[in-house]
Amino acid sequence: MTAAEDPIGLLARALAQTAGLIDGTGVELAGHPTPCRSWDVGDLVSHLLHDLRQFTVRAKGGQPDWSQPFERVEEDWLHAFEAGAEELVDAWRAAGDLGGTLEVPGVGTLPARFPVDQQTTEFAVHGWDLAHATGQSTEGLDHEVALAALAWATGALKPGYRGAEEEQHAFGPAVDVPEDAPAYDRLAAFFGRDPAAT
Repeated sequence: MTAAEDPIGLLARALAQTAGLIDGTGVELAGHPTPCRSWDVGDLVSHLLHDLRQFTVRAKGGQPDWSQPFERVEEDWLHAFEAGAEELVDAWRAAGDLGGTLEVPGVGTLPARFPVDQQTTEFAVHGWDLAHATGQSTEGLDHEVALAALAWATGALKPGYRGAEEEQHAFGPAVDVPEDAPAYDRLAAFFGRDPAAT
């Protein structure tokens, strides 16, 4: 089965590489800045842990409440992430067929796999963020995960979602990078990160 035919398998791969990046991040780096605007490394990892819990609610058929801010986690990042990742994958495996469609109020009809692809993209982009913030190489990251995330984002990330952080926009303008730039740099740039920034 190819990656395109197994969205949950692709999500599991994105989660595994994110766990590897967290494993390479010492808590002494918690205060380091990240490409995620106002977040430091500790905030970013805490956000990822929060994502796992919220995404698992979604995988089990619930509606996550995104209105509350995430709580900052100061230690035991890897264990917490691996446990949450396993629960998320198990929840999607138990969710049933993702080959059909789903109706989203205010949005319309989407592929049933849409939320899984969205979650894969979230971890792919933030994996790049974490690597960039902590000096870890992105060269060994899963190429297929990056390409799948970029394909999903190209269709899903509309111009109206971009803008200034002060105006409550989650994403900045896309950054221009060469067409032959590494896949993760192209993905990050599409989400408003500058791969050339230090």
